[in-house]
Amino acid sequence: MTTRKLLPFVDRAHPGGRSSMTCLYRCGNACAHPVPNESANEHFEEVVARAVSRRSVLRAGAVGAAAAGVLGATGWGAVSPAAASGTARATAPAGGPLSRFSGIAPTAATTDELVVPSGFTWSPLIAWGDPITRDAPAFDFDNQSVEAQRCQAGYNCDFTALLLDGRGRGARSGVLAFNNEYTNDELMFRGVGSSADLSDDQLRIVMAAHGMTIVEVRRERPGTPWRYLQAGRRNRRLHSETPFVVDGPAAGHAALRTSADPTGKHVLGTLNNCAGGVTPWGTVLSGEENFNQYFNTTGASDPDGRLKRYGITSGGRGWERVDPRFDVATEPNEVNRFGWIVEVDPDDPGSRPVKHTALGRFKHEGATIRLADDGRAVAYMGDDERNDYIYKFVSRKKHRPGNRRHNAKLLSEGDLHVAKFTGDGAGDGQHDGTGEWLPLVVDGRSQVPGWSVEEVLIWTRQAADLVGPTKMDRPEDVEANPVTWKVYAALTNNTARQPGQVDEANPRGPNKHGHVIEISEHRNDAAAVTFTWQIVLVAGDPTDPSTYFAGFDRDQVSPISCPDNVTFDRTGNLWISTDGMPGTLGFADGLYMLPLEGRERGRLKQFLSVPVGAECSGPVISADDRTVLVAVQHPGEVSGASPEHVVSTFPYLGDGQPRPAIAQVWRD
Repeated sequence: MTTRKLLPFVDRAHPGGRSSMTCLYRCGNACAHPVPNESANEHFEEVVARAVSRRSVLRAGAVGAAAAGVLGATGWGAVSPAAASGTARATAPAGGPLSRFSGIAPTAATTDELVVPSGFTWSPLIAWGDPITRDAPAFDFDNQSVEAQRCQAGYNCDFTALLLDGRGRGARSGVLAFNNEYTNDELMFRGVGSSADLSDDQLRIVMAAHGMTIVEVRRERPGTPWRYLQAGRRNRRLHSETPFVVDGPAAGHAALRTSADPTGKHVLGTLNNCAGGVTPWGTVLSGEENFNQYFNTTGASDPDGRLKRYGITSGGRGWERVDPRFDVATEPNEVNRFGWIVEVDPDDPGSRPVKHTALGRFKHEGATIRLADDGRAVAYMGDDERNDYIYKFVSRKKHRPGNRRHNAKLLSEGDLHVAKFTGDGAGDGQHDGTGEWLPLVVDGRSQVPGWSVEEVLIWTRQAADLVGPTKMDRPEDVEANPVTWKVYAALTNNTARQPGQVDEANPRGPNKHGHVIEISEHRNDAAAVTFTWQIVLVAGDPTDPSTYFAGFDRDQVSPISCPDNVTFDRTGNLWISTDGMPGTLGFADGLYMLPLEGRERGRLKQFLSVPVGAECSGPVISADDRTVLVAVQHPGEVSGASPEHVVSTFPYLGDGQPRPAIAQVWRD
């Protein structure tokens, strides 16, 4: 789409690997603040140290080899499976069309290009500011307005869902839904050095650019590119002023009541929506993640430490200037109305989206659904914070195929659990162990002594602290494999891990690169309360002997760091998008495929890389296994960048400014 351009601009990365601008707007510089979890619960790294230290014999390698030199010698992802060592498996599942690609070499972090494999083409599908209603104006960078933004695609795209209309793999129409997580205020307007410089009108535009975007899409035939319909019947925006319903056991609780909503059951807006999921009944789930940074806590009291436990300790983003509900001292309960899982019906533009209190309140990365053997809906969720937890929700009622009205209430009541991991200590050379789902709420009753059900669900972090779960390394996306039903959790990194919490075989103090963990529920039933686990990926530069790729030869795999979102193709291969590689390995973030079965298991190869400053998010593998969608979030998000100092012009539409966009990739 464009000529590769290497930019001299060098960013300043925070310890977690992200750009300093990303850290400011994504999570309010969380890694620069104390870890909110001060409980005495066991660290995940302490569990890993006991299990992973036994793998040192499998991690021998040439330490210190330069990445560029290794790239020239091996060519990441382009080696025949026969080149793998004796760790290769005896059988391999038949791969889909997408799995048969030649992996690309890692791209320099300063390259302003979306790079795809040979034989593939990409194009933008929809970008920030594109009109999504019949009367919406075309995007005009220098003439933005609140009214226009509310009927145009929102800003930083993250989780992406493609729901096809009725005809399965051959469908030619559907609905595209994607999160609009946060904004880069300096990149949206000229002459803005920080959020403090925004005018009141610009603040309202920023607020309108958050939330979700839903549009209808069409294609000529299977395997061809999608296009969105500006005047689609189901098109709509959810933003900071959209009405939401609160349901579940905590709805109406005193802690959710405000002066504007004395019922505690109606909320305006959704914030910092990160990952999500698609339900078996055709709705979309979205997780409210770093909502804490939008609230100004100046002058607010915190006698129970609840604000601190959720990281709500800043001066906010200035939104209280135009809406006093974002001032905690003025409206102390408004902050409790965020941090939930949101459910949206993309087929009904007149429906009111729901915030489900039964799934607990924390910094939700997302929620993905699998049905238990008895038909109950099970949601897996990660709390994206250093040293926080993985959760599971099991609905009380059972799924009824085709009964949309009944299924729409499945997430309104059920059991909530939090995970505890234990290493097996068997000395068998495996990164593995057992685990259990510790109960927080069961059969409508609190399992936390002295806490009511409503308190457990509103202040879930503090409730979980009391039952002894395992501290994790920033749990992000957690999803079940549609072929094997094993569950995979991306643990992005943990800059708070101390050297004393690791051993010689796992030198990750701090853990810059992250892990992926595989969870096998007891009897493969999603409703089980016990499981076994195994680490399948210890990310980093493969020349580092501490890395691990499910036992595959480290000379034949791609470097990877900071796994974020995960998804699967129809044959069960794991696809991983990354967030933070420019600051940890010096490469652009991208999308990777990791086979999980057969002789290819562990042979990681890179499918694409995103432009300078961007993160690769929300991957979608089409039902026909021929097209990939990715959310290219915050292109050009490099410290010091501005509309006058442009670092990226993705998606190369000729307007000279970076615009977050959904990109689609297909075979030529």
